[in-house]
Amino acid sequence: MTIRIFVRRFSPLTAAVAFVLASTAGAAEAPKPAAARGPIAQYWMDLATYNLMGMDEMPEMSGIAGRMMGGMMGTHAAQGRDGRRAKGVGNFGLTKSMGMPGRQIDIALYTANKPGGTSATQEIPQRADLGAEPLHLVTPPREGVGGSDDPTYPERPRGRILFYWGCGATVKPGQPRVIDMAHFSTQDYAGFMQGRSVPDRGARAEAGYAIWPNDKENSRVARGASLAGEHVVSGEGVPDNLKFTLSRDQDFMPSFRVESGGKLAESIRVRWQPIAQARAYLLTAMSASEDKSGAPDLVLWSSSEPPESGTGLMNYASNANVDKWLREKVLLAPATTECEVPAGIFAEAKTAMLQGIAYGNEANFSYPPKPANAPVSWSPDWVARVRNKSVAMNMLGENAASMNGRGRGDDGGRDDGNRGKAEKKGPVDALKGLFGH
Repeated sequence: MTIRIFVRRFSPLTAAVAFVLASTAGAAEAPKPAAARGPIAQYWMDLATYNLMGMDEMPEMSGIAGRMMGGMMGTHAAQGRDGRRAKGVGNFGLTKSMGMPGRQIDIALYTANKPGGTSATQEIPQRADLGAEPLHLVTPPREGVGGSDDPTYPERPRGRILFYWGCGATVKPGQPRVIDMAHFSTQDYAGFMQGRSVPDRGARAEAGYAIWPNDKENSRVARGASLAGEHVVSGEGVPDNLKFTLSRDQDFMPSFRVESGGKLAESIRVRWQPIAQARAYLLTAMSASEDKSGAPDLVLWSSSEPPESGTGLMNYASNANVDKWLREKVLLAPATTECEVPAGIFAEAKTAMLQGIAYGNEANFSYPPKPANAPVSWSPDWVARVRNKSVAMNMLGENAASMNGRGRGDDGGRDDGNRGKAEKKGPVDALKGLFGH
């Protein structure tokens, strides 16, 4: 419950940023079922690794503790284009956004031969350790028409958004850019930040899609789980040759362990261990404070060299987009292991949230394999897309140390007089202890 309470403290920031984005951004691209002349079958697999407040995974839980954690997760499948939700999805959908720490997987399958849905079996490598073997993909029923998940705003929010960007000890000239939420227009936003985003091109519980996990088999992915090796998918309406082999680069990514220390009024160095599979990194940070009238000042920062907030980029991205954004210096190169948050930008805040993503690889398979200069008329029997990412969320600065139970003496020896004393326990330590981790 500590985690949920912590995240809720930043709900004004989330609402205000969403208000700006909703006022200016177009709808995201949704995956589409195969057209009449397209592939017979389409397959998606999304892999995600989450590190939340320094925790790599949640321990196994049962009884009251398990029910409590299940309630905190509160996940459900996204609404489909038919305006209905899938039911009986189990813990499908956990790859979409930061939920609980650990490894998550979503799989979806569509076949034009059975457009109303099918059932399928996926043979996976031995010792994959997903909680089931083989995997049974089923098409869940649809619920009635549901409301939108998009937040609604009865009135324009008050306050300001202050936007900073770039790694370095000091704020660069021309920063911050400021928007007064009471008076901003679309034209104002156009010069505020770039606002790049990535379309949803992965596994979803759409109408007619067979998914895994589901209410018959829920994933329980172990920390050492691996999907490297051959995968074979078979079922009603599925081509006989739907199989592909994943390399280690296309497997679950290691946990992205992002650490920082220091006072929020000072420059803060963020460090992490490099991930061999990572194609690039991006960091963002945010805080909320109030002026004398009680209106919020919402501070955004990103590690991007050009003015890109990164709020739309904390998700899977195609290899082509990652390469493009590396050239544009929006993302940090894969050899990067640290970035400094400029001094003073979070000086008025009591706490700030840090988030980072390590972009993995997008692998696309088909049969027959796509030729180098494929004609427009090229139409394979099936196509498959596999994506991976590793995401971290933590407190920024010295609060991060206290959340993880580390005293100031753990950060560069600032508190030599306390060395040798019992380590102070933080909220995350308490959460781990509660579940016996």
